[in-house]
Amino acid sequence: MAAPQKQAQKLARQLFKLSLVNGEVSSTQVEGVLAYLEKHPPAKPMLVLQAYRLYIARELAKGQVIVEHAGPVSDGILRSIEGALTQKYKRQVTAAAVHNATLIAGLRLRIGDDVYESSIASQLEQLAAV
Repeated sequence: MAAPQKQAQKLARQLFKLSLVNGEVSSTQVEGVLAYLEKHPPAKPMLVLQAYRLYIARELAKGQVIVEHAGPVSDGILRSIEGALTQKYKRQVTAAAVHNATLIAGLRLRIGDDVYESSIASQLEQLAAV
């Protein structure tokens, strides 16, 4: 990584840390960071902003689970998933359902970089790999 890019990453990481309150992204803090950057633009502002946006997006993704499903999913199941993952990750997690017919049946959960899958499609892929 080139020196300007490393410096931009380092600054973006510091700004990201300033954007957290009690371990969660604060919209007020983010507004403050952006206002500061507008008044005091850093060297390579686009590199800093792109890296900062990526840090924020990754952190926000940790609070939302995408529930991919082939068949119907009730609100009760979504609330159960939210409860279980809120306990597991020790942070509030919200669920969003997305239809995915390629799963055939079952679910795929994506939260941050983690993926949990129990679908017919994944089982068929495992059998084909054997």
